[in-house]
Amino acid sequence: MSVVRSRLAVPWLLLALLAGCAKHRPYHDPNMDFSGVKTVAVMPFWNLTQNQQSADRVREVFSNALLSTRAVYVMPNGEVARAISRVGLTSSSSPTAEEMAKLCPMLKADAVITGVVKEYGEVRATSAVSNVVSVGVQMQECATGKVVWAATSTKGGVTWAARLLGTGGGEPLNDVTEDAVDDLLRKLFQ
Repeated sequence: MSVVRSRLAVPWLLLALLAGCAKHRPYHDPNMDFSGVKTVAVMPFWNLTQNQQSADRVREVFSNALLSTRAVYVMPNGEVARAISRVGLTSSSSPTAEEMAKLCPMLKADAVITGVVKEYGEVRATSAVSNVVSVGVQMQECATGKVVWAATSTKGGVTWAARLLGTGGGEPLNDVTEDAVDDLLRKLFQ
């Protein structure tokens, strides 16, 4: 009887496993004309990790990668910081609609991108070790303050093979960060 139960449990276990691995789809506002977005300000990212520099590092990689697409002009981080200081934002990682109404004209930006770094660094599973980066970003239209695009990406981590074999190492943190950012940009331009 226990063999029958275990055979019946396997399909349910696989279904639960697949549901847990489902990818989050990015949000694109169907009414937004992204061709009108020419200048973007990337705000300082919110940091939920133990690494104090992770948000700055991921923001820098994201800003440079977005600029290298040549699809939009990305405001230099120094100009964004100066505008944040002048406006006196309470939280530069999540400006309110009122704060955006003051910030955007000062920056002459069409959209603002905010982000959160959820994971950044080394993870361990049994004897396996690897790097992981998890980031969520969103774009707000300056004219309305409305979120017009949002996506998340998690790259790296300990693979099943590494867990089973006890191997580790994974890719360098810089490569994992670039993979996560590239994934976000693919989701933006799809």
